Amino acid sequence: MGSITRLLYAIIKLMKIRKAKSRIKLALSCALALVCVVGIGVSGYKIIEWKIDSERTKNQQEEIVVIADVTEKEDDEKTEVIEQKKPDPKTGPYWDYIKMRLIDVDFGELKKKNPDTVSWISLSGTNINYPVVQSTDNDFYLHHTFDRSYNQAGWVFADYRNAIDGTDKNMIFYAHGRVDGTMFGTLRNALSNGWLSNTSNFTVRTANEHESSLWQAFSVYHIPTTSDYIRTDFAGDEDFEQFANTLMKRSAYNFHTTVSGSDHILTLSTCYSETERVVLHAKLIKRQAKASVPATTDL
Repeated sequence: MGSITRLLYAIIKLMKIRKAKSRIKLALSCALALVCVVGIGVSGYKIIEWKIDSERTKNQQEEIVVIADVTEKEDDEKTEVIEQKKPDPKTGPYWDYIKMRLIDVDFGELKKKNPDTVSWISLSGTNINYPVVQSTDNDFYLHHTFDRSYNQAGWVFADYRNAIDGTDKNMIFYAHGRVDGTMFGTLRNALSNGWLSNTSNFTVRTANEHESSLWQAFSVYHIPTTSDYIRTDFAGDEDFEQFANTLMKRSAYNFHTTVSGSDHILTLSTCYSETERVVLHAKLIKRQAKASVPATTDL
């Protein structure tokens, strides 16, 4: 009888262990299912949020097209062609670029919509054709659109440290690299053979309330996230030229041009991936000051 009792006890114990394991497996299965449901829910929410933000951005763009007055302008007595310290060959594209028309923008309606509007940018061979805003930091417009409403798509904005009057050596514009091609989403085009095979793409046109400007690309690359190219202050022309040469050597393409210590450059920066950035640098080659508005006098 003792042997039978021990056997029954062992069987009961084994059954309890199996039941316990079954409960643990069931609990784990339920937990895993819950995680999956939550994950799907979060992903679904993010997809919906992304689509809503994209639609709002599209609406902003359509409204800007209506209120913005962007025109091309001929050279005049106020046009300054930047002297090349190290001249390109006479057959180089620079000599064609400086014949290009500049753009002019009436910022009146844009500034009514958003007083933070400071510039306009247009990059050949991409969808980049936007007003540029500037805040007191580099965070606000990462998550706010042109009308200052919250939006993960953000907007194109200038570094808060930059002076928008043509005096800074390195003017920096940022925007998200949206997969739908909005904001700086098509800046990565500048790394493609299609974009690089057409030299007419190598120009950026900007305009602000002080002047209209034309810039020639001299470097483009993607790089692990770093801030070494985000400099606005330099000890002097020699320091700046060393900085510019570093950017040029980093380029994925040889633009067959040079940058000197007396030059001014424009930097466009966006995300390439979660850990990398796409960056394009261009040097100023032509600008035209805006006519000053005559002061009114009381009669």
